[in-house]
Amino acid sequence: MKRVVVAAAAVGLSITGLATTSFSADASASEAFRPASLKWHTCSADIVDAVKPYDRIGPVAVSKIIQCAELDVPLDHTRPDGQKITLQLTRTPHQGTGKAKGDIVVNPGGPGGKGSLFGPAFYAQNSAPMQAAYNVIGFDPRGIGFSKPALSCDTGSRNAPRPAYGHGAAELEATWLKRSKAYADACTRKYGKGSPVNMLDHMKTIDAVRDMDLIRAALGRKKLDFYGGSYGTYLGQVYATVFPKRVGKMVLDGNAGPSNVWYKAQGPQNVAFNENMEYYFGWLARYDDRYHLGKTKAAVRDFYYGLESRLTKAPVVKNGVAVGAAELVDTVQNVAYRRAQGVWHTYAAGLAAYKSGDMDTFLETFGSNTTGGQDDNEFAAYLAVQCSDVKWPTDWRKWRADAVRMDRKAPFYTWFNVWYNAPCMYWGAKPGTPVKVGQTRDLPKNILMFQATHDAASPYADALELQGILKAHLVIQDGERTHCIVHRGDLRPGGVDSYFDAYWLRDELPGERTVHVSQLGDPTPPSPNSSPAVPSPRA
Repeated sequence: MKRVVVAAAAVGLSITGLATTSFSADASASEAFRPASLKWHTCSADIVDAVKPYDRIGPVAVSKIIQCAELDVPLDHTRPDGQKITLQLTRTPHQGTGKAKGDIVVNPGGPGGKGSLFGPAFYAQNSAPMQAAYNVIGFDPRGIGFSKPALSCDTGSRNAPRPAYGHGAAELEATWLKRSKAYADACTRKYGKGSPVNMLDHMKTIDAVRDMDLIRAALGRKKLDFYGGSYGTYLGQVYATVFPKRVGKMVLDGNAGPSNVWYKAQGPQNVAFNENMEYYFGWLARYDDRYHLGKTKAAVRDFYYGLESRLTKAPVVKNGVAVGAAELVDTVQNVAYRRAQGVWHTYAAGLAAYKSGDMDTFLETFGSNTTGGQDDNEFAAYLAVQCSDVKWPTDWRKWRADAVRMDRKAPFYTWFNVWYNAPCMYWGAKPGTPVKVGQTRDLPKNILMFQATHDAASPYADALELQGILKAHLVIQDGERTHCIVHRGDLRPGGVDSYFDAYWLRDELPGERTVHVSQLGDPTPPSPNSSPAVPSPRA
C-alpha cells in the first residue's frame, strides 16, 4: 500500500457495500484483444543502472542477465481497437538447464511501485533452487515507472519543506485543502477528459488486472503464476475472482482487505502504525546509552513529538536540503514498515544527530530537496488508482471528524494519511465499482497467503478476512512488525521462506489451513565501528 521513502504504503476508502462487477464482461473485454508476442531485448541503461544494487544480494548479477520487452495494451479494454498504451516488462531468466519451470509475474504494490525493477530484486532474493527453476517477470502497471505514458501531475508539489501534516490546526487544514485540490486539478488537466491520453478514467485496479491477463497471454502461458505484495495482493485477489481458471500458482503477501477499498482502510492503518511507532520508542529507550533519546518510552515519545512541533515552526534548511515536520514523518515511518537493523538504527542515529546538534547527519537522514522538482510518478499513480477504484467521500466535514477522533488515539499517522489521500475529494475521474472478491464458483483452491501479525500497512485483520473469502492457506508470523514477510531473512527450516520455496518448487501447501511461524525478534544496534546490515529492497 502506499510507501513514501523506502517504497510507499497507505490507503484507503469507505464503502458500505460492495456491488458486483460483471465478471463475464470483464473477461470478455480482455478476450477481444490479442497481444503481440513479447520480444525480449537488452534493457536500456537507466533500467540496468537501477538494478545494479541488487547484484550484491546473491551470487547472480541480475543487471547482467536482465531482459526487457514492451507490451501494447488498449487504454480502454472495452474498446480493444482504440488507443493503445505501453507496459514495460523485465525478465530475469532462470539459471538452470532446459526449460524454466515457469514465469512468476510479480508486483510490489503501491499502487505506484515500479514492478520492472522489483522483478530483478525479487529474483536476487530467491533461493538458488528458485533461481534455477523460475524466470521472474516484473512489469510496470499502466501509468507507472517505465510504462508509457507515465503519470506525473506536479513535480514541484513534493519540494521541501512542505507544510506540516499537523494534528488538526485550522491554518494547516486550509493550506492542505488548497494544495490537495490544486494537485487533483493538475492531474485532471494533464490526464482527464479532453487530454491527449485520458488515463484517469482507465487507471482502476480492474484495468491493471486485465493487463495482467494480457501479459499472461503474451508470455504464452495458459495460466498466470503470480506473487503480489501489499496492494499487489489486491491485484491478485481480483484476478483470481475475474479469471479464476487462469490462475496457476498465486502467493499474496501483506494482504489488503477487500472490504476496506479504500477510505475505510485508513483507520486500521493509523492504529497499526501508531502501535509500531510506540514499540520503536520503547526500543530506543532500551538503547538510551547509544542514542540518548530518553530512558523511557514516554521520554522518547516526548522527544519525537517535540521535534515534530519544532520542525513545524522552523524547518532545518541547508544547502538546498530541508527537513520540516512533513519530511520527518515521511521518512521515519519506515521503521513501522520494517523491523530490521539497517532501518531502525539509521533513523535512530538521525534522531540522535538532531539532539546532539549534528544537522548535517540529520539532513542526510531525513532531508529532501527544496527545488528542482521531485519524482512525482508514484504519488500520481497511487492517487489515480485509489481515487478512481471507488467513490470517496466528498464532504470535508466527514474527513475532519474522522481524523480528529482518530488522532486522539493514533497521532503518528492519522493526518499524514488524510493529506496523502485528500486529492481524492476532488479527483477528475468517474469512480468505479469494486469487484466483489471471491464471488465465483471456480475460485482457485491453491492460493497461499503470508502475513505478519503487526503489519502496519496491511493490518492482520485484513488478512484473516481475505483468507476466509478465498479459503486460502495462510502462513502467519506471530509478533512480527514487518510489511510483507517473504524474503525478509527468515531462512530457518520451517520458517517463512521454506514454505514459500516448497510451494513453488514442490507444489506443497502447508499441512494445515493456517500455520504459525515465530518472529525473528528485535534488531540490536550495530557496534559503533561497524555499518548496519542493509535491508533487502522490498516494498
